[in-house]
Amino acid sequence: MNRCLPFIALLALSPGLAQADPLPGLPPAGQQAYRDYQNAPNHRAFAIAPGGAWAWHASADSTDVAEAAAINECQANTVQKCVLYASNEHVVFAARHWPELWGPYADRATAARAKRGKILGDRLADLAFRDAQGKPTSIDKLVGKVVLVHLWGSWCSPCRKEMPELASLQKALGGQKDIAFVFLQMREPYATASAWLKKQHLDLPLADSGSRNESDEQLRLGDNTRIVDRDIARTFPTTYVLDKRGLIIFSHTGAVHDWPQYKAFLRHAATHSGK
Repeated sequence: MNRCLPFIALLALSPGLAQADPLPGLPPAGQQAYRDYQNAPNHRAFAIAPGGAWAWHASADSTDVAEAAAINECQANTVQKCVLYASNEHVVFAARHWPELWGPYADRATAARAKRGKILGDRLADLAFRDAQGKPTSIDKLVGKVVLVHLWGSWCSPCRKEMPELASLQKALGGQKDIAFVFLQMREPYATASAWLKKQHLDLPLADSGSRNESDEQLRLGDNTRIVDRDIARTFPTTYVLDKRGLIIFSHTGAVHDWPQYKAFLRHAATHSGK
């Protein structure tokens, strides 16, 4: 859930506060929240996180209090790490460190202790599927690569809306052998999802989840047992990114704004995880 703290103010824009580039990853509502923030009185702070969460706080007793409140409120709405974007009239965001926020990455011993689950640091369920070439495989067999697992359906409006950006991201990174994309259709046949992609002229390596129809909520696992899709995806779309040890380093329910910016995150994980 994205959220900003409500504050109504009609002050002039502070002259020292930069407003040139859109804040990374924030949807239009978040960009508007930042414009509201710019017009708020000191002491104030604005925090953001990968995945599009944000929060801001104004009229605090001190700048330190405003910064802590913004971080805490942002953190209450995301599992990702929140960082300050602005404090009073100053942009303090360190763009070069932004792609590092999926880390630090687990070492071998930590990964060995990881349980199955769907939160950061867990090992995702070993979903079984056929890859784009029709070969049977599963999530566990992709350990050693950074893996973006995307659960979607062509019947799902938010899924359809973000798919061109995901296609752009996959195209940009498709040549990197240690990054894999697993697009799994939910509650529809593979042929239906594939036909929709072709109609949209989207060239994606679509995997086959094995789903047969709109009432099919069962996903097969690598050991031939099954799991209910809602056990790993509260709604669709849902996305997980796994590091090279197979642990979840990013999870998001719903559409993600500006998928192409995540090239840097995926490349950082590919370079630094699994060491």
